[in-house]
Amino acid sequence: MKTTVLSTALGSLLALGAITTVAGAAEKADDSNTEKCYGIAKAGKNDCAGAAHACSGQSKTNASGKEWVKLPKGTCDRLVGGSLAAK
Repeated sequence: MKTTVLSTALGSLLALGAITTVAGAAEKADDSNTEKCYGIAKAGKNDCAGAAHACSGQSKTNASGKEWVKLPKGTCDRLVGGSLAAK
């Protein structure tokens, strides 16, 4: 019984590691087709850490030049207020 529980737990951890690796590889492949677009994020809708906080979803103002969202390449330049560099 103890061996079965241990084997199941170990198998679950290995499966979780494989899923995480596949998800990470898909995300990296996806990054080549995306870009950071600054100055268009709504308050609380930014994608990553900013100068004043450490997590996504913590921006306090709309359209801050320091906050960004990830968009398909070529989209940011077409948006009013969008910039590929922090303002």
